[in-house]
Amino acid sequence: MTTLILTVAGADRPGLVAAVADVVEAHGGNWESSQLAELSGTFAGVIEVSVAPDRSADLEAALRALDGLLTVAVRTGTENARAPDRLLELRVLGNDRPGIVREVSTVLHAHALSIEELSTETRDAAMAGGRLFEATVAARVPSSVDLDALRADLERLATEIQVDIALA
Repeated sequence: MTTLILTVAGADRPGLVAAVADVVEAHGGNWESSQLAELSGTFAGVIEVSVAPDRSADLEAALRALDGLLTVAVRTGTENARAPDRLLELRVLGNDRPGIVREVSTVLHAHALSIEELSTETRDAAMAGGRLFEATVAARVPSSVDLDALRADLERLATEIQVDIALA
């Protein structure tokens, strides 16, 4: 089987997921996994699809025909992705301000961690007023990483930018 990674984006409206699913099914593809969301009126997501190699090109062409309804980009995935040495979950919570994602991702990159999943959200702070920023990060940690040094750098960063960072 060939693995295709689809990125989709378009103005949010009913039927977008069904349109993609119909094309995938009509070309013998299997919808493996996805992360889809509506953000400020735009529907966006990433979808992993498996399909027989001889049907891959036809599926890609049919997905591109959805242009106008959705913009679809197709990449070939790797079927034998390396299993993570260890998966680390990180939670960030603090007053919202520009640069939090950049600062946290810079520390993770400096320690050779690869972000597997990142979810962020801002919301009104209930009692204090203002906005809160919250993030959950799942990162792949190579066995060569010094976890104590990583933890120390994240604690230093949390103090500098005044957020709580919890490792799980």
